[in-house]
Amino acid sequence: MAKRIGIDLLIWVLASAVCLLWRFATAKAELMEYVFLAAILAVTWVIVGTVLQLYRSYKIAWYWQSALSCLLTGAALMTGCYYLLPMSPLGVSVNVAMWLVGAVTVTDMVVILMEHYWKYAQNMTIPLMEIEQRTNAKVSRKDEMRSPQSIETIHQAVTSITTEEDYQLLVEKAHINNRQTKIIADRDRFSFLQLPDYQYRTLVDLTLLNDAKGINKRFCIVNAKLPDDGYYVCCYRPQEYIKKKILNKYPAGLNWVVYSFYFFWKRVLPRLVLTSRLFYDVTKGRKRMLSKTEILGRLYYCGFEVDEVVPMGHIEYVFAHRHSQPYPQQQLKVYGPLIKLRRVGKNKEFIYFYKFRTMHPYSEYIQKYVFDQRGGMNIADKSDDDWRITTWGKFMRKYWLDELPMLINWLKRDVKLVGVRPLSKTMFDTYPQWLQDKRTLVKPGLIPPFYIDHPQNFEELYASEDKYLTEYLKHPVWTDTKYFFLTMYSILFRRMHSA
Repeated sequence: MAKRIGIDLLIWVLASAVCLLWRFATAKAELMEYVFLAAILAVTWVIVGTVLQLYRSYKIAWYWQSALSCLLTGAALMTGCYYLLPMSPLGVSVNVAMWLVGAVTVTDMVVILMEHYWKYAQNMTIPLMEIEQRTNAKVSRKDEMRSPQSIETIHQAVTSITTEEDYQLLVEKAHINNRQTKIIADRDRFSFLQLPDYQYRTLVDLTLLNDAKGINKRFCIVNAKLPDDGYYVCCYRPQEYIKKKILNKYPAGLNWVVYSFYFFWKRVLPRLVLTSRLFYDVTKGRKRMLSKTEILGRLYYCGFEVDEVVPMGHIEYVFAHRHSQPYPQQQLKVYGPLIKLRRVGKNKEFIYFYKFRTMHPYSEYIQKYVFDQRGGMNIADKSDDDWRITTWGKFMRKYWLDELPMLINWLKRDVKLVGVRPLSKTMFDTYPQWLQDKRTLVKPGLIPPFYIDHPQNFEELYASEDKYLTEYLKHPVWTDTKYFFLTMYSILFRRMHSA
């Protein structure tokens, strides 16, 4: 209550200041009378507002109740000004007093709306998914073919949802004619909850994940129902298909405008803290834009390993097997533009570095998968032709924009301005032990020697970092100064960038 009264008094001070500045230009002699009037109105506002329950806690008051109390308080003061002010000894204008009360009422309504919306946006009541530990589990259902009648029934059911080609794919790769395979086509994940534990070796999910409720919870439930090394098949409509469809549908120029608005609605708003709940309340989670990176990353996050991704027209089927327990599930995993990356720092302690997001959500969980698919990492701790990077991310990396938030780490003194670059645990473990030990004697840096020596392979990279560290341990100030100016020359004249 005290906090809200303080906010209202601040609003009165600001509104009064605007009014006084206006009167100062027209009637300087009346200024003290207006100051006295504003003080009386502010005190009266608090008293009347308390009586009309304007300062009730937002935990027990709906928005319309707070807004109604605010309107009634404003109306009460306006009425008082209209009837009582002409009879007072103050020589101030009734219109000015009415304007002052009206300005405070409107401003207070906006503040009430913002505070209620903040409460609404932060109040995610979805219960946390609890991951239960389990022992080794084997499939309980007998390995045998279904009857011809059952096979035909499944054939008709599957082709009523998808195509004959998709059905043949599922027969070949998911063995849907076997009794150890269960097919489910239900947007609600609770259909999986009703399955007995470990009864089926393979679960085929024919619901488009773009329309499914709670994808992570869905995957975690499937993980719990499958036996060890059980198989899961799911499908989704990739973001790339939707993008291509929109760009081909509209004329050049207009197509990018339409896609930008569609992308903002379907991809940006669900990722922002203040709009994520509103988006899902409005859309009920239907027709979401999902990238290949996000689907595969969610599967790994929930304890699966991907075996194969098969495109079938506008749909992609993902074949995965249960590998482990899911990661500890978070209450709300919102992927905003600013991210924190876990990196190995001085004394082998982990530090979180800030960057602008340049990859699709859940990219961090499929790093090894991408590296294996592309034949390993390159010396920049990246895979060549990394499809996890967004179009906007490529632009940001080209002009170093993604690196700007790392200045926060510099201000926090997590890093030096010049030094070996902070590495992910995956990349750090590939370094020889002697260089790991030498690297962690000093803080990492924002500007690495990588951009001076231009190494072409890992051996040259190790030599470059070893050279810098050896010089730094002997002459720290001179070494960092020299490397700073050499790096600036490399960036400005050799056009090095962060990608």
